[in-house]
Amino acid sequence: MAVRRRTDPAAGRGALDAWRDGAATRVDVTTAVRFTLEELADVAPGHAVEVRVPPAGAVQCVEGPRHTRGTPPNVVETDPETWLGLATGEVRWADAVAAGRVHASGERSDVSRLLPLQAARRR
Repeated sequence: MAVRRRTDPAAGRGALDAWRDGAATRVDVTTAVRFTLEELADVAPGHAVEVRVPPAGAVQCVEGPRHTRGTPPNVVETDPETWLGLATGEVRWADAVAAGRVHASGERSDVSRLLPLQAARRR
């Protein structure tokens, strides 16, 4: 089941290019984060893991048990810069976790096998 995209893919890729070039505005960063979060949910559909990148967005992904109330048992949280680095392959998951830039809790929270995202790689 594909995720209904709210971010235009062309706008998302353009925002990613601006981020890579160091010319991204706050709007570009938010657009790039939302685009890549939607891509993650498309690549790994489900509701077992919640990936949060405040203040830009959050998405549920990965097959497995669905939570219905309160904080989900499997949560990944990071800042926009780290998330975009992970999504594009410029930052390694293990390095970001070791540096405290990614907070991951729960047995399914290691989403490193899904990164980098194909749609976020440089064309």
